[in-house]
Amino acid sequence: MHTYTLSEARNRHGEIFDRAATEPVLLTKQSRPSHVLLSATAYTKLIDKLTELEEAVWGQKATEALSNAEMVGTESFTTALIKIANGEA
Repeated sequence: MHTYTLSEARNRHGEIFDRAATEPVLLTKQSRPSHVLLSATAYTKLIDKLTELEEAVWGQKATEALSNAEMVGTESFTTALIKIANGEA
């Protein structure tokens, strides 16, 4: 990832946006990371992947909860969790 200062970003914004179209660009302020520029396509892919991973984690947690259910009314509880896991609730 290429790094520019915020001052460089003001003066060389065309170059920086061109670079951000193909790879993320790190902007720094007082030698500390401040912002990351990336293309809309890269951002969309990132958000889609995060959503996919989040759904997988929630699905796994629901499966674990189902396998660990040990209470009175377990059958109705299990049915409710299956509906939640399948997005029916």
